[in-house]
Amino acid sequence: MTIKSLLITSVLALSIAGIASAKSYYFTLTGPAVAGTNQLKPGEYEVKLQGSQVVLTDEAHGKSITVPVTVEQNAKKFDDTQVETTTKNGTDNIHSISLGGSTTRIVLGQ
Repeated sequence: MTIKSLLITSVLALSIAGIASAKSYYFTLTGPAVAGTNQLKPGEYEVKLQGSQVVLTDEAHGKSITVPVTVEQNAKKFDDTQVETTTKNGTDNIHSISLGGSTTRIVLGQ
């Protein structure tokens, strides 16, 4: 095996490991809400953290949005995935999402 093929194999293995480690979380909105500058309809959403961004996918329609976030670490694991909203001008805005089973809390950019 040449050094070039070994290098290509190593890069491929590391990229696959990175994709495999991306875990998905889910939450349900009972009413409309805003994430960043995007309007979300009620329904179930998949959450995937990708670096300094979160991808929210509407499970019913398959439509995804990407929102910039700040990642925070909590001292202990969150029991469930929880969405914290604030109401501004009569509209619910997603402020943060705590990822169940992890110590990660993501704060959405507004």
